[in-house]
Amino acid sequence: MPEIYPFTAIVGQERMKRALILNAVDPRIGGVLIRGERGTAKSTAARALAALLPMVKAVTNCRFGCDPDTPKAWCTECQERHERGEVLPITIKPTAFINLPVSATEDRVVGTLDIERAIQKGERSFEPGVLAAANRGLLYIDEVNLLDDHVVDVLLDSAAMGMNIVEREGISFVHPARFILVGTMNPEEGDLRPQLLDRFALSVEIHGILDKRDRVVIMERNISFEADAEAFCDTFQSQEVELSRQIEVARRLVPQVAHSSRDLITIASLTASLGVDGHRPDLVILKTARAQAAFEGRIKINEMDIARAAELALPHRMKRGPFEKEMANMEELHDRIEQLSGGRASGEDSQEMEPDSSESSQPKAEKKI
Repeated sequence: MPEIYPFTAIVGQERMKRALILNAVDPRIGGVLIRGERGTAKSTAARALAALLPMVKAVTNCRFGCDPDTPKAWCTECQERHERGEVLPITIKPTAFINLPVSATEDRVVGTLDIERAIQKGERSFEPGVLAAANRGLLYIDEVNLLDDHVVDVLLDSAAMGMNIVEREGISFVHPARFILVGTMNPEEGDLRPQLLDRFALSVEIHGILDKRDRVVIMERNISFEADAEAFCDTFQSQEVELSRQIEVARRLVPQVAHSSRDLITIASLTASLGVDGHRPDLVILKTARAQAAFEGRIKINEMDIARAAELALPHRMKRGPFEKEMANMEELHDRIEQLSGGRASGEDSQEMEPDSSESSQPKAEKKI
């Protein structure tokens, strides 16, 4: 098996790496869309993230990799085996990395039911698709803007529900479909429709690094990796192991992370003041802030967690004028976040947060996780 370029060896692009790590901590956030020019380590980062994710427990011989510890989320087949009194054996396996081709059809993604077999023999036969293979793993979609809109919609629906439901002619099959969704695209080749863009929880726009010292490091590391991939990966092994451990600990900590009424008011005030449509952004910010706190080993979110979550959740959702090319101006968002960090709630039932007249003592959202 070829060596994967280490995640911790990627130079710069801290916001992209942070968005990926937070989705690894809590896949329920809803995925990340990485938009950027060619050669900016988009696909490299996605593959590298999957390689350092912790091993997972799964039901042996289950085609969907069901988690033995969550029977309520088992696939139809595992539930039927359990009802027959079978003891489901457990296996440990690496996190799956599934690459969805641009040419994928809906049947290839969701799977297919053999209707003829069901009618003639009375047997339910399901052929798993990409969503089955990606369960509890990482689903990577390169050039997502070139994928059929309907297929993208199906993927995003499954990611949001955490399950895949296939129904044909009165016959249905259900299996879990919880995965880390990572989409990449080059805006020069066309954009996603706003409806689909909004369905990605987080979005990051990246550009080539201009600092010449960093560009030299990028060249040196890539040359070293091509010359001896195993030795190069060994150099970053301790950092990879530590990051993997942090993600594993954070996954266990997320359910314990608490938030206050003031935190919810802070989030609502920010999204309302920016005129963001719908309520999905509010929920995404909350989930992302909780993942950020868990990754840092805390069980309560703070204003900086909210600010850093907003930096990832809002840019692609902020309204643009008819002659504007950019979806959002990050400078405006940073100004709002800075005011928010220095704000003081006027009361628990207040509908808006009034900014403090003094300059905020909190820094802008940092660029490192």
